[in-house]
Amino acid sequence: MEKKTVKKTMFSGAKPTGRLTLGNYIGAVKNWKEMQEEYNAIFSIVDLHSLTVDIAPEVLKDNSYAALANFMACGLDPKKSAIYMQSHIDCHAALGWLLNCITWFGEAQRMTQFKEKKLKGTNVSVGLFDYPVLMAADIMLFDADVVPIGEDQRQHLELARTLATRFNNKYGKTFVVPEGYYPKIGAKVCDLQNPTKKMSKSDEDTSGIILLEDSPEVIRSKVKRAVTDSDSRIVFAKDKPGISNLLTIYSALTGNSIKASEAHFVGKGYGDLKREVAEVVIETLAKPQQEFKRLMSDKGELDRIAKTGADRLRCQAEAKLKQARDKMGLI
Repeated sequence: MEKKTVKKTMFSGAKPTGRLTLGNYIGAVKNWKEMQEEYNAIFSIVDLHSLTVDIAPEVLKDNSYAALANFMACGLDPKKSAIYMQSHIDCHAALGWLLNCITWFGEAQRMTQFKEKKLKGTNVSVGLFDYPVLMAADIMLFDADVVPIGEDQRQHLELARTLATRFNNKYGKTFVVPEGYYPKIGAKVCDLQNPTKKMSKSDEDTSGIILLEDSPEVIRSKVKRAVTDSDSRIVFAKDKPGISNLLTIYSALTGNSIKASEAHFVGKGYGDLKREVAEVVIETLAKPQQEFKRLMSDKGELDRIAKTGADRLRCQAEAKLKQARDKMGLI
């Protein structure tokens, strides 16, 4: 009798910002769509993390619906994956507190976002200081084997690994120590106007950011104005960040390797590169844009999807939280 293969669990979460960039799609959502076929996939709209900064309630609500609609429009399937709102499962916050109690203050202080905000002199909430621990709880609550992340999240995953190992050593085997999944192409898509900086949905200046909602005309205009250099070679190199960024986008969306993309553009100019990059982006986003509009017109469907996802996961989360409480001596 053939032995049935048990799928590993993959967890990924994203803050609801109301808009996704091409960088989010290539670096995260595109990989999620493919990984839901191979893994027991869990996707969380981590709305509790959004409370770490000042945000109006109506904006957070709209952003949460938009995030869920965007993820589904880009290919996440609630029949294949569990898709839910973080705040709908209270165990996230409860496990976060238990992990707070085994996290050293110095570890939390070293987290990048807290350090950057502190250096800017910005008022920093306790939530922003502590959110990497809640992120660890998000991952550990479902015994995630794999977490798809970009380079900028590597530090946070390492904290989760540290806390899982520390808890297991102190209280006995309880949590899976998660591994990172780093996509080979497109892990980091950069700003078209500043190709040494990651394309970020939080930037106020959107001239170098391709949003999933951008029209074909806007996409062509942004790609056409993308920063390049005075050279004419279309090659992937450290001293050519603008061209390297465009090649990354082209390769990730066509499925070609960087080498194959370089070969494709031999004898062609920067204008050809920009034109082809723009067209492959437009073609890729056409169906997701149409589906996003349909989903946003039916909030009832989005509510049902979020509820179904949370209901599917709640018993598992409660069992893991109970196990951790028992190990720590809580009655």
